[in-house]
Amino acid sequence: MNQFFMTRAAVLMAVSLGAGSALAVDVAASPTLSKIKSSGTISIGHRTSSIPFSYYDANQKVIGFSQDICDRVIDAVKKETGTPNLQVRMVPVTSQNRQSLVQNGTVDLECGVTTNLKSRQQQVAFSTTFFVAGTRLLVKKGSPVHDFGDLSGKAVVTNAGTTSERILRKLNDEKGANITIQSAKDYGESFLILQSGRVAAFMMDDVLLSGSRTLAPNPNDWVVVGTPQSFEAYGFMMRKDDPGFKQVVDATMTGLMRSGEINTLYTKWFLKPVPPKNLSFDLPQSEQIKKAYANPNDEAFE
Repeated sequence: MNQFFMTRAAVLMAVSLGAGSALAVDVAASPTLSKIKSSGTISIGHRTSSIPFSYYDANQKVIGFSQDICDRVIDAVKKETGTPNLQVRMVPVTSQNRQSLVQNGTVDLECGVTTNLKSRQQQVAFSTTFFVAGTRLLVKKGSPVHDFGDLSGKAVVTNAGTTSERILRKLNDEKGANITIQSAKDYGESFLILQSGRVAAFMMDDVLLSGSRTLAPNPNDWVVVGTPQSFEAYGFMMRKDDPGFKQVVDATMTGLMRSGEINTLYTKWFLKPVPPKNLSFDLPQSEQIKKAYANPNDEAFE
């Protein structure tokens, strides 16, 4: 099916969802939807400290931009499966285990901050892109590190199993960067290592670095620097070979973009103060994000 017809189909599905009608997906033919209907439960993968996408609030409730979008998908699944009292099981995931938990059926939909990569598409499927980030560096204000060329001979921390970890290894292998790479389990741990002074920089997606600095006692002591080494298309992750379930997820997300509701959610999480410290990211939509919302798709950048 070519891109025109795929896009047109997504638009028609989005209009259908927006009008409050179901998509008439064959639930029995969808392994995920039939599992959800028979069990009365949907399992959602989430992060614990990925501000402002998916993280715990003061009451250990999962909140964030990703979760708000995910809640719309859950509502659509309830409608599609005819289970208004559907139970939602929240499963914390990390960069290392998120893909395997989707593949083995523990998680039905991973609503975190996972980059859609062609290599990952061999094992899992991705939803429509809902955010685009660039990989950069978080450093202490006044640091001699201003860009990636300044990292030679220095230690850098990143999250294990991420695109940033792969890029750092590539810089060492192909450009002889001589970077000492430390891998942490999550964003919170990576930032703690940076604050301890054991590394010169924390490499990750720019928006997540901005989120990490909001957790510091003095957020203004930390700055995001460097030329983006890649652009990351974020999507929700689900099992492969289940077009019925993907149809429900994509139609919901495309509907948010076509209706403009995605802009309201974006403003809430990126342009207004957010918990836990009620600081604003002051992060207007980039050109890449605007393009993603104007032309919804599930394409990977690499």
